[in-house]
Amino acid sequence: MARISANLGFLWRDLDLPDAIRAAAAAGFDAVECHFPFHWPAARIGEALGDTGLPMVCLNASKGREGSDDFGLTAVPGRQREFRAALEQAVAFASAIGCPMVQAIAGRVSGAEAHGTAVENLAWACELAAQADIDIIIEPKNTRDVPGYFLTSVEQAAELGREVAANNLKLLFDCYHVQINQGDLIRRFERHQDFISHIQIAAVPSRGAPDEGEIAYQRLIAHYLDAGYRGSFGAEYVPGGDTSATLAWLPTFKRIGDPAD
Repeated sequence: MARISANLGFLWRDLDLPDAIRAAAAAGFDAVECHFPFHWPAARIGEALGDTGLPMVCLNASKGREGSDDFGLTAVPGRQREFRAALEQAVAFASAIGCPMVQAIAGRVSGAEAHGTAVENLAWACELAAQADIDIIIEPKNTRDVPGYFLTSVEQAAELGREVAANNLKLLFDCYHVQINQGDLIRRFERHQDFISHIQIAAVPSRGAPDEGEIAYQRLIAHYLDAGYRGSFGAEYVPGGDTSATLAWLPTFKRIGDPAD
């Protein structure tokens, strides 16, 4: 059966993070994930996770300076010290709450120097994270929503993986971003399945709930499960109002892969 995670960077944003975790549990999600939890003590988040029994499957390292247009630091030349501080913070927080994955956000840069910076930074981050048994994940994003973003294709991410050559560097396969930039969601998944540790879902083109739009998620998720994927499917969509009013899709999606159906 499909294991569905609530992305609390998008869902229940009107609630404090501990309360959003509890709302996700009450709604029937199997796990949660978040963006930047660092304004909260790790103990408060850990308490909410313990109360609900939900795991936190991934969180993001800081995008950079608050109030700036930073969109990650991984590939940004000259800012390695800031990148390392952000990863140290994220890995420590993840370790404290039992979260197994930290996303390193790439930044709005391009070119050979940016590529070299990304390889250097990811190698360092993977070595740090391995000490806590945590994976570093990287995510290609579409250029319509994030113009100028460094990492824009699954193949580019796979090349970084080959160069870094760390067992704990993995791919976050966001179907929304991949469909907009590249498409071919089944074959692209199959070619890179061994590198993928997390999948996210949202409607295309609206980024609304995953039961609308051009992607047939019920068939797609069933295919991924049949192919052996055992991670979560992160619901990272824009609810456009009260999150709880947009969850009619959730029970059906959770039953995908159920032999009894």
